[in-house]
Amino acid sequence: MSGTVTAINPAAKTIVVNTNDGSFGLFNEQTKSDVALLFENDIRSRTMPADTFKDKGAQVIVYYFGGGFGQSSDRTVVALQNLGAGPIEKDTGTVVKFNKHALTIKTDSGSEETFQIGDTAVAETATGAARAERFDPGKGEQVRVIAALDNGQKTLLFVREM
Repeated sequence: MSGTVTAINPAAKTIVVNTNDGSFGLFNEQTKSDVALLFENDIRSRTMPADTFKDKGAQVIVYYFGGGFGQSSDRTVVALQNLGAGPIEKDTGTVVKFNKHALTIKTDSGSEETFQIGDTAVAETATGAARAERFDPGKGEQVRVIAALDNGQKTLLFVREM
């Protein structure tokens, strides 16, 4: 999941994220150290544990477990990945073409946009976070993307099916 950190409450051990998908973003910090998690090492190495994250206002990827909807969603944040100062572009659209190096979507406004897939791009899948090169959307599937803009080049940071 991705969004902007709007509040960090160390006393309550919670983080609030204004999520890019519009869901309520209250996350409890992980307090148990004996929870078994599958978390790819190369992805984990780019994150900060939730209890040490202090960048209110940052655009982030949230790595969490649990689910549900609303304020009682009972989601537990494991780590956050700061996506940097930007500029960052957010788009939604339909997959036109995908390979391990690029994703092309037809945006909701009707234009086609191509995003380069680098080594650090992350995909949210049904089984959790994975490197985006392992993402396998079908043509016509709806996706939400976040990309970094650099000299007109769009580099994918995060993608998830909608």
